Amino acid sequence: MSRCGSTGFASAQVSDRRSIPAVAYVALGGNVGAREQYFANARALLRALPGSRLLAESVIEETAPLGPPNQGNYLNQMVALETSLTPEGLLDHLLRIERLLGRERGEKWGPRTIDLDIVRFGNFVIDSERLTLPHPQLSNRDFWQRELIELRGDWR
Repeated sequence: MSRCGSTGFASAQVSDRRSIPAVAYVALGGNVGAREQYFANARALLRALPGSRLLAESVIEETAPLGPPNQGNYLNQMVALETSLTPEGLLDHLLRIERLLGRERGEKWGPRTIDLDIVRFGNFVIDSERLTLPHPQLSNRDFWQRELIELRGDWR
């Protein structure tokens, strides 16, 4: 597998299913440690993804946790990312970024350094073991809905 630059992102994941890139909306969330720095690092790594470019970023907002009690507030942000990656390829890269930034998977909806979720990916509708699009929690997260509205007007 070939490598791209110093980010370690593999270039073999570029989609051959589409001739034009799609816009993916990726949510960033986190409530542990230097939250703003984790977001900045995540955005830098998203900018380095093969076949992709960051189109726009929503404002960052702080929200109460949706998961277990006794955890700190979350910072949330969404980015619009134009990409030639497949939805599954993008998911693989997001999981890699989470690991690079110290994400440890434990309690569901528990505290985390960074969480990267694909909220929408073009017009794709997927329901697989690995990925559901649009994200199944979209209708339950007002902040995601606000961020989508903000981004859809921003990058066009």
